[in-house]
Amino acid sequence: MSKKALITGMTGMVGSHLADFLLENTTWEIHGMQRWRSPMDNIIHIVERINKKDRVFVHYGDLNDQGSLIAVLEDVKPDYIFHLAAQSYPLTSFSSPVDTLNTNILGTCRLLESVKILRLNPVIHVCASSEVFGKVTKDKLPINEECTFHPASPYAISKVGTDLLGRYYAGAYNIMVMTTRMFTHTGPRRGDVFAESTFAKQIAMIEAGQIPPTVKTGNLDSLRTYADVRDAVRAYYMLVTVNPVAGEYYNIGGTHTCTVGEMLTTLLSFSKYKNIKIEAEKERFRPIDANLQVPDTAKFKSHTGWEPTIPFEQTMKDLLGYWRERVKIGTYLIR
Repeated sequence: MSKKALITGMTGMVGSHLADFLLENTTWEIHGMQRWRSPMDNIIHIVERINKKDRVFVHYGDLNDQGSLIAVLEDVKPDYIFHLAAQSYPLTSFSSPVDTLNTNILGTCRLLESVKILRLNPVIHVCASSEVFGKVTKDKLPINEECTFHPASPYAISKVGTDLLGRYYAGAYNIMVMTTRMFTHTGPRRGDVFAESTFAKQIAMIEAGQIPPTVKTGNLDSLRTYADVRDAVRAYYMLVTVNPVAGEYYNIGGTHTCTVGEMLTTLLSFSKYKNIKIEAEKERFRPIDANLQVPDTAKFKSHTGWEPTIPFEQTMKDLLGYWRERVKIGTYLIR
C-alpha cells in the first residue's frame, strides 16, 4: 500500500514545491491541508490531478480549529506529516503579533496534540525557522544548532515556541518529531513580502512599464545565506526518510552568502532595463532585524548526505522569471 504524506500549508511556496517533489520522486499519496479561503495560485498546475484524485488530495483544516485537525488526521492517517503551515511573514508579525503567536505556537500544539489523541504514529517534520536565532554577534557565525535564541520579531518568538513544542512532544510522548531551522530559501512562488521577491516583482513591473524605474527597499546591509526552495524540499524529504531520530533539530541552508543589497544587484544584472534606481522606504524596514543569518549545516549534511545543488544565480533568474510571468498575465497586487 502506498504511503501517505500530509502537508499542512500545501498552497504556500514551500508546500507547493514539496508536493511537486513528492509527486515526481515517490509513489506516495499527497494530502494537502488548506483553509477554505487559501489562494490556489501555487498549486493551480496540479488542480487537474486534484480533481481526478490522481495521488493528490485536498482537505480543509485550520490550525486554529482543533476539531478540523482531528478530522483531517483521522481521515488521512498519514505516514508522514510536513508541518509547514504558519503565519510566515516576519514583517507582518509586528502588526499582527497575537495572530502570529496563536497560529504558529498554539496551532502547532493543536496539531501535535491531535496526533497524540488519535494515537497515530507518523514521522513528523515541524518547520521552525532560522529567525529563532535573531540578532547574533559575528563571533557566533556560522550559526550552529546550539546557538542561543535571540528572537527579533513576534514571528521569531512564535517559531521558538514551534521549535520547542516539536522537541517536547518527541521527548514526552515518544512521537517521531524532528524540527528544522531553515535559513533563507527562495525561488518561484515566493511571497512578495520577502525582500528578494518584492525586488524581482518590482523589476518585472518596471520592465512592463507599470511603475517608475525605482526599486523600493528596506535594509540592504543584512547578511543572508540563500538556498533554493527546490533544494529545501528535497532536504525535508530526506529529513523524514533517512534514519529519522525523534527530537532531533537541524539547521538547513544554502551556501551562497551575501548582503541583501548584493542580492538586489544580482537581480538587477538580469534585467535589460539598465537605469533602475534604488530608494529606501521606511515602511519596508523591520523595527528590529535579524541581520546576520549564516548557517552551519554540518549536522544535517552529516546525518542525511544532503547538499544544495541549484546555484544562487539560477534561483534569482527563476524568481525573476516567475514574476515576469505573473506581471504578464496580471495575477498580482501592486504593493
